[in-house]
Amino acid sequence: MPINITMPALSPTMEEGTLAKWLVKEGDEIKSGMIIAEIETDKATMEVEAVDEGKVGKLLVPAGTEGVKVNAVIAVLLEEGESASEMKTPASPPSVPSGHLPPQAGGGKSVAPSTVPSPPSRSGGGGAPRSGVSEGAVAVMDRPGGARIMASPLAKRIAANKGIDLKALKGSGPHGRIIRRDVETAKPGAAQPAQGGAPMTADGLILPQILDDRVYAPDTYELKPLDGMRKTVAKRLTQSFMQVPHFPLNIDITLDNLLESRAAINAAAPKDVKISVNDLLIKAAALALIDEPDCNASYTDKGIAYHRHANISVAVAVEGGLITPVIFKAEGKGLAEISEEMKDLALRARERKLKPQEYMGGTFSISNLGMFGVKSFASIINPPEGMILSVGAGEKRAVVDENGAIVARTVMSVTLTCDHRVIGGAEGAKWLAAFKRYVETPEAMLL
Repeated sequence: MPINITMPALSPTMEEGTLAKWLVKEGDEIKSGMIIAEIETDKATMEVEAVDEGKVGKLLVPAGTEGVKVNAVIAVLLEEGESASEMKTPASPPSVPSGHLPPQAGGGKSVAPSTVPSPPSRSGGGGAPRSGVSEGAVAVMDRPGGARIMASPLAKRIAANKGIDLKALKGSGPHGRIIRRDVETAKPGAAQPAQGGAPMTADGLILPQILDDRVYAPDTYELKPLDGMRKTVAKRLTQSFMQVPHFPLNIDITLDNLLESRAAINAAAPKDVKISVNDLLIKAAALALIDEPDCNASYTDKGIAYHRHANISVAVAVEGGLITPVIFKAEGKGLAEISEEMKDLALRARERKLKPQEYMGGTFSISNLGMFGVKSFASIINPPEGMILSVGAGEKRAVVDENGAIVARTVMSVTLTCDHRVIGGAEGAKWLAAFKRYVETPEAMLL
């Protein structure tokens, strides 16, 4: 009986992904454990292994398709002696959101994959055949006089962008539905506001005003679709900013002793080891969390989770967003080990090659923009972590020393953003004091 190959869940939080590349083609024989595809999640690109053996009967989702839901059927595997004629419609067809069409090979335009029959799952089931794109969904609008406008979500979105009035179009799709080609061949006209006074997407979200040509003419900007990472970052940080009651604490820290210690460490280290200021800050943050365990905590609906180890998430800028690989149990690792791990994680993060377990499970985050000359800033908390430290640039400043003299010192401003459900102001201040002590007297990290 034909076997359905479904979109795998590559992390506990994954809901959809991009089928980046097929490494097999229809008719290929595959073995268990063979790499058959590459899947892009919001954070990484991962390889998918075959579980069953057989011949590829049909690839249902073309390479490059975005927004494929977890457990959607993406291909059909035929067992020995079976033919393509035995394939039927799957119980769970692939789900591809509107506007997420795969790129056409050899060109920059998007094309919709053809409708293909699909097989049943092993447990049986069935359903009507449908296209692998959201043209199959219907967005219904009112025409003047009470008549209805039937249009696919993709057609509706293109019409909004081009300023086309759907009421003036005649659909060429099934039952007169307006589909993509109808709006692409239509001439732009006066844009009509959607119900409620503002243009909306197919999923009910109000479109940003940049899409309103009363503000910006359509030919004055280039609209780049959001990739999975941008969508996830936007969603998670919006939720964090709106739902997590947070407050900032900031402090200035003198770096002169740390910089001298770093230079001495690097001079004594093997040639392939080079400790950075960030490596030292990771270690100091981890030790401060162990000193102040009330701050190494996360809020949950069932209670406060107090973590046994300091797992430090480090923000790394990548194309299309950022990712936070984790240095696990950083309090027990030496500087050379932290440095080596961080270089490897940062490199693979930029290549989107991290595994989910390498960027999930942090208990505290560090975001360092000092290398860009930023003096101070406050970061948004990375849930479910309870705190995030924003690190500014070290710069020469005039300070008053213990003798009352004005001297030049290298000073760094840091801001600690705290989840007030977990950490109070006093606890956050105690953590900052511990962190400051380790940074200003780095030999204390050896005790």
